[in-house]
Amino acid sequence: MKKRVIGIIGVGHVGAHCAYSLALQGLADELVLVDKNQEKLKSEVQDLRDAVLYLPHRVEVRSAEYDQLADCDILVNSVGNITLLTTHDRLTEMNFTIAQVNDYIPKVMAGGFNGIIINITNPCDIVTRQIAKLSGLPKGRVFGTGTGLDTSRLVSALSQQTGVDHKSITAYMMGEHGASQMVPWSMTNFGGAPLDGLAQKDERYRFDREEMKKTAIGGGWVTYVGKGCTEYGICSTLARDVAAVLHDEKRIMAASSELCGEYGEEGLFAGVPCLIGKDGVEQVVEVPMNEAEKAEFHSCCEAIRENMRHILPQDKLPCDR
Repeated sequence: MKKRVIGIIGVGHVGAHCAYSLALQGLADELVLVDKNQEKLKSEVQDLRDAVLYLPHRVEVRSAEYDQLADCDILVNSVGNITLLTTHDRLTEMNFTIAQVNDYIPKVMAGGFNGIIINITNPCDIVTRQIAKLSGLPKGRVFGTGTGLDTSRLVSALSQQTGVDHKSITAYMMGEHGASQMVPWSMTNFGGAPLDGLAQKDERYRFDREEMKKTAIGGGWVTYVGKGCTEYGICSTLARDVAAVLHDEKRIMAASSELCGEYGEEGLFAGVPCLIGKDGVEQVVEVPMNEAEKAEFHSCCEAIRENMRHILPQDKLPCDR
């Protein structure tokens, strides 16, 4: 039987935790780690190997170079510098992370890689687009965790407010994985019952929606301030994306996906509900939004474009590739 091989490029704090999450959940038969810091790389490989005996599933762990990843089914880009986040602005990382992917993606592709790439590095939407452009992989085969993590933060806040279990709530954060994102409240529901209808009958569902959105957007900074990083949330989001691909789940969840006319937008990656399966993002799901929500989503997309103008050439990524 074919091994499920997952490569992780960048095994700093977040990348290493993602590797452990994938190993613990049994999603990979083999983990391939890549990092410029050879001492750190050697240490992480050793630490994961030391854990295998007591893991519920067997996993092989090894290191590799950029051009040795052809046998990987999925690559995870987690290259970053967590110290740059002291500004509390994910865009601070942009110059560093764009330079990193510009350097290594051509090497990965020259080695024969032809799988799926999932990006978790910030600014997520812009870096994901750059990886898609440089890799030349078909549409959908490169996507980012995007607002998947923000959606989890929103659902957590809604669960705490209402007392309803997380998995009975359907809600999304959409747009930029950053300060500019929005919530389509009109389609938010609890077990199929719309939030607007419930709010008319039960005070638990009556709350300041703008404050709730700010809580979801600011959740990452609450985590970062106390521990200098985020780990459990992003690792669980990444693992869920990986599982959806490897098991061909056709699962709908928020991710940073290329827009080619959906929601009236194109030429960028943004956080939207996506159907994820063996070919990556197989469909962008267009949820119903009222006119005010549509305008807010377009504003989010324009914010992404404005950030792209600071560093990327005004090129186009053909949707029919």
